[in-house]
Amino acid sequence: MEKATSKSKYWLLFIFWLAILVYLLISHREFFWLALPGVCTYFCKGMDLI
Repeated sequence: MEKATSKSKYWLLFIFWLAILVYLLISHREFFWLALPGVCTYFCKGMDLI
């Protein structure tokens, strides 16, 4: 049997990166893309796509 993994860690990291993304969109619009890899990575891990 496979070991059950908790996805809550990935969802918390996704929310953290999403907050950073929103902050960068509001205050430093030209740098918002720096947070995109974190948002996309932890969303995919939370959804168990990768």
